[in-house]
Amino acid sequence: MNREDRIALIDGDSLIYYEMKKDTLEEAIAGIDMRINQMLNITECKYYAGFLTQGKCFRYNIATTKPYKHNRKRDALPIIFPAIKEYLKQHWKFTFIPELEADDLVSVYHDPMKTIICSPDKDVLYQNKVSNYNYGKGEFITVDENQAITFLWKQVLMGDSTDGITGIPKVGPKTADTWLENVIPTEMPTFVLNKYIEKFGNSEGIHRFTETFKLIYILKTKEDVLRETGIELPDLITHKVEFTNQEELW
Repeated sequence: MNREDRIALIDGDSLIYYEMKKDTLEEAIAGIDMRINQMLNITECKYYAGFLTQGKCFRYNIATTKPYKHNRKRDALPIIFPAIKEYLKQHWKFTFIPELEADDLVSVYHDPMKTIICSPDKDVLYQNKVSNYNYGKGEFITVDENQAITFLWKQVLMGDSTDGITGIPKVGPKTADTWLENVIPTEMPTFVLNKYIEKFGNSEGIHRFTETFKLIYILKTKEDVLRETGIELPDLITHKVEFTNQEELW
């Protein structure tokens, strides 16, 4: 496949948050257009599919230890927030699937040989192998299979404070890295499970391990989606744009 035939899978949630603080809707829309055009140009993609999160995802039902994303501030969203979201749907044809987050959708449709994920989210970038594009920092991230597996189990140990997932208390990046340093990827699930059991006991440890894994794990196949939500995902629909030279964006 030629580079220009690759498909950019765009996580649209962060696009909205980056632009929703603009003074006017017109400024926000201009920012959205510039960001999308830039990432398509930099990744050299003529084809793209964009995704959004709509409503609460399946993880809210899984989280019993603490509510999912319980620590997020519930401040009122800017008045232009829904208008930007609607613009992405209408103009750029971004779509959503109930119960799934945009993170899941870009990962499920990801094929390392045909697509490149465009997202600023570390979980998406580092749980998916090969080269993806961080449009928040403007850099490519290359991850091999072992690195993706290790990142996943490191997160299961630590939890994710951004989403209110506790993990094992007082386990941070340094501790997690030290614990996993000499563990081969195929043995990491058992190793991490045992750490949970050591901390919480057998029954509670297994429960917390299972819950934390399901909250941390980004869905990656249609089978994952069917298992967690009962939804049969449709085939990927892509859109084509005319390639724009970088110089024309400034």
